[in-house]
Amino acid sequence: MLAHRFPPSGGAGVQRNLQLARHLPAAGVRPIVVTGPGTVEYRWMPADDALSDARVQAEIHRLPTTEPPHGNAWEARFERWLRRPARWERWWNAEAPELAAKVGRDADLVHASVAPYYTASTAIRIARRLGLPLVMDFEDPWALDDMLVYTTRWHRRLEVREMGRMLAAADAVVMNAPEARVRVLNAFPGLDPERVVAIPNAFDPTDFAGPVTPRDDARFRILHAGSLHTELGLEQRNASRLRRALGGGAPGVDFLTRSHIYLLEAMAALLARRPQLTRSVEVVLAGVFTGPDREVASRYPFVTLRDFVPHAGTLELMRTADLLFLPLYDLPPGRRTGLIPHKTYEYLAAGRPILAAVPDGDARDLLEASGAARLSRPSDTAAIAAHLEAEIDRWRAGKASAVPDPDVVARCSSERLINELSALYDAVVARAASSSSPRPRRAGSPS
Repeated sequence: MLAHRFPPSGGAGVQRNLQLARHLPAAGVRPIVVTGPGTVEYRWMPADDALSDARVQAEIHRLPTTEPPHGNAWEARFERWLRRPARWERWWNAEAPELAAKVGRDADLVHASVAPYYTASTAIRIARRLGLPLVMDFEDPWALDDMLVYTTRWHRRLEVREMGRMLAAADAVVMNAPEARVRVLNAFPGLDPERVVAIPNAFDPTDFAGPVTPRDDARFRILHAGSLHTELGLEQRNASRLRRALGGGAPGVDFLTRSHIYLLEAMAALLARRPQLTRSVEVVLAGVFTGPDREVASRYPFVTLRDFVPHAGTLELMRTADLLFLPLYDLPPGRRTGLIPHKTYEYLAAGRPILAAVPDGDARDLLEASGAARLSRPSDTAAIAAHLEAEIDRWRAGKASAVPDPDVVARCSSERLINELSALYDAVVARAASSSSPRPRRAGSPS
């Protein structure tokens, strides 16, 4: 199991790999994890030592050398323009195959968590070296992701071509949402549809097993947990004509709605109309914040920032909130998003009402089926304000909140994730065993 995103790193990106390490052994699968040294901390992977708990049943092997730093802006810009491997990529490509070849000699298959995306080529090298079938596991749809911005439209096309080469070298491709699977099959019609599956993320029921301390502050609390994308949204809005002409972004996508801006504007409008609510409500934002995130929040006195809270603390905030806010980027009419943020599953497990400002797509479908979500379009401030008002009035009247459909919640648990992945492993290993000789390398796949 190749997984750069793994504890003690935190954030939403590690949760899927962590659940596999905790629960695959109960399904008869013994994970041997190859991961980084666990010492580098940056925005998308803040340290969370509490995640390395006794529930992890995997055999863990860490790369022995220091991981290069992330986030050098000028270096990253140079690498993007010239499509050169980053220092981090060169380090991973040099170190991971040697360790994997040593610890994976008796394995039955290679499971690759493809994040960052360029780790796909490393996974292919390792699977070929060990002579094992390869399962590529994607949490986001790589070059087909609406949130990725490339230097030019030609860079995007080259990345799509590269993605196609990598997927063709896998024995199974796992996408994180049904719409993402549809996009992959449409973009790469040469792929065998039976080898491309959708297995969404999940929440871990053991994370929700214990009690939480009830709040006694007598305020209506709206919570957003996780990253905000204010900086990226403002950069997109302020892009130069030249940058727009180069066309490196997905057309018609608005990133700024995947932030707290529209929620705070809606709340401010509601309080201006009903100032008697001012002392009764608060918006809590819990995550890792950029300067623009903080600047926007500072305009509103009803906002409280909680700088990175460990996962257990974040779940307690979810379970004691009065309303959970889920924003996504906006899309043109008729388009569906292939992304379901990981917090969606934990929001449902928390059993609290949800206000989701999301476009059409898998996330909206799931929340609508739950019966516990108020839905609006991502930029519809008036609808967001109306939903806020209705939930606050319900709370003030002492009426019970909507509860997510238990059947929908059950489908979002890690039990489903583990069962589906272990069944896929069985199928992949059986296909490999039925071949009388090692499967030849597909044309165009990397050596």
